[in-house]
Amino acid sequence: MLVQQTVAGFIAELSSDSPAPGGGSVAALSGALGASLVGMVCRLTIGNAKYAAADVAMRGALVKVDELKDTLTRLIDKDTAVFNQVMAAYRLPKTTDAEKTNRSEVIQLALKEAAALPLSVAEHCLALLELSKQALVNGNANASSDAAVAGAMAHAGLAAALYNVRINAMSIKDEEFAVALQKSAKSLKSRADSMYKELEAAADVKIG
Repeated sequence: MLVQQTVAGFIAELSSDSPAPGGGSVAALSGALGASLVGMVCRLTIGNAKYAAADVAMRGALVKVDELKDTLTRLIDKDTAVFNQVMAAYRLPKTTDAEKTNRSEVIQLALKEAAALPLSVAEHCLALLELSKQALVNGNANASSDAAVAGAMAHAGLAAALYNVRINAMSIKDEEFAVALQKSAKSLKSRADSMYKELEAAADVKIG
């Protein structure tokens, strides 16, 4: 499993000539790292008398962000597994008409999953972006830069995931499914860009 590797080992595998892990796993990792940072900010805030007014909100945020961290961590390996399924589908035999039909159907199913998974990563990263802003505004001021970095990782993870949605959507023959994917991707990107601008504005105020 990728998540069981050392950082150096993961980086080495990522830079090899193997097509997986690739950008999809990196997108999920970006989100998981951002979620970990928000978790740290929450824990540095909870129980601190100086931030008593934000204690309940930070406790609620911590529950959500820990769930996001665990989910995005699982998706690091899941993305690579889904990519490998696509590659396996393309290697299916195509000698007879029946084999060609089966191969085409399996490829399309695999491509749909390969597009749906990074869309899920993007959705999780959008939720994380909101929590990052909350941590930045209400959390321990000494960790303001960490909350801002979390937001940057969430935004980057979302944008990266959507590139994978788009490239897989290009090969999906189910036009209605592909159009719905593209529409969802465009909406997520728009919302994330707007939210990230708000986070940057908050960082300017909090950090200077």
